[in-house]
Amino acid sequence: MITGGASGMGLATVRRFVDEGARVVVADLNEEAAASALASLGAGDRVVFERVDVASETDVARAVSRATSSFGQLDIVFNNAGVGGAFGAVTDIEVEDWDYTFAVLVRGVFLGVKHGAQQMISQGWGGSIINTASVAGLSGGAGPLCYSAAKAAVVNLTRAAAIELAPHRVRVNAICPGTILTPLMHGGRPDEVSARLTRVVPWPDGVGSPDDIAGAALFLASDDSGYVTGESLVVDGGLTANGPGLFRSGGPGAAPPGFVGVNRGTTGQGTTVRRRPPAAT
Repeated sequence: MITGGASGMGLATVRRFVDEGARVVVADLNEEAAASALASLGAGDRVVFERVDVASETDVARAVSRATSSFGQLDIVFNNAGVGGAFGAVTDIEVEDWDYTFAVLVRGVFLGVKHGAQQMISQGWGGSIINTASVAGLSGGAGPLCYSAAKAAVVNLTRAAAIELAPHRVRVNAICPGTILTPLMHGGRPDEVSARLTRVVPWPDGVGSPDDIAGAALFLASDDSGYVTGESLVVDGGLTANGPGLFRSGGPGAAPPGFVGVNRGTTGQGTTVRRRPPAAT
């Protein structure tokens, strides 16, 4: 089961897993994007779609059940769905935008771990759970404040869950992407964003591609990582080693000066941007 599987890193991972012989439940909120994605895969009944709001426990539980009803078992869960979330100065962020961000980025991962692990434990042979965190969760300056806080929570949730689930042979790991050129990252301006990021990423290609994350997910899902659990695999072209400062320098996702709002990514629900309230005098 791959959440956020209809676009970006999720879709690249679906494609890579299908190429390796897997059967996949694509769990995504955006039905239109999912229909296009499934058509492009041409994988027939080896891939099924389930409309899922990852912040809804009912939806996540239903997607897990879809995996078992369609394919008989669940061996891998990739909790990848995400949004840019709340942005703006900490003094201006609306509490409902903060809660929305944590609902998708943290509660969504928790629910995927919870229900995925329940199924894996009941099967009796273990499995692999992979969570999408971010380099923004490892230090300040690599993402908006709310997004960074949520991704830091995913990193620690991964560690704690790995300890708890190890006796059941359920491995739990995270991937921390850096500047991966996805629709969420480039916002419809891939060339412009890529040119800006090349200046701060040591690797000569500048930005990474969704396929880079798919390869990392394949490793963490496979027996090749059978003794790896509780880890956060950084995939960032050396950005973290270089000291990101990405968000402070006005990188992708940085709020325009004087504005605040919430980025809902590729959910099909749109981004809200508001002008920052004037300072009190």
